[in-house]
Amino acid sequence: MEIKATREFQRKVQLLSKKYRHLKTDLQPILEKLRLGETLGDRLSGVKCIVYKVRIKNTDIKKGKSGGYRLIYWLQTTDGIVLLDIYTKSEQDDISVTRIKQIITNFES
Repeated sequence: MEIKATREFQRKVQLLSKKYRHLKTDLQPILEKLRLGETLGDRLSGVKCIVYKVRIKNTDIKKGKSGGYRLIYWLQTTDGIVLLDIYTKSEQDDISVTRIKQIITNFES
């Protein structure tokens, strides 16, 4: 499975990794499972594309998955995934469907 990342995702990883040193380590097992073809998380409704949200534990804070990261990804094709966005639940509420659509549109153009 090929994994691509949007500019939004890459920018957020850079910003978050300054505050949370273990972000990339926390992401690695999830990315490996996605690369192997596993479908993780809950499918988001209201988006025409197949988009999922995964909860990831933040090892830099002691709140478990509920206060951890949210990874939004898009099953673009049967063998391709696009990482759309990542944020911490403690710093941001849920991402809107409109914002997800905007990220996908920006990625496609």
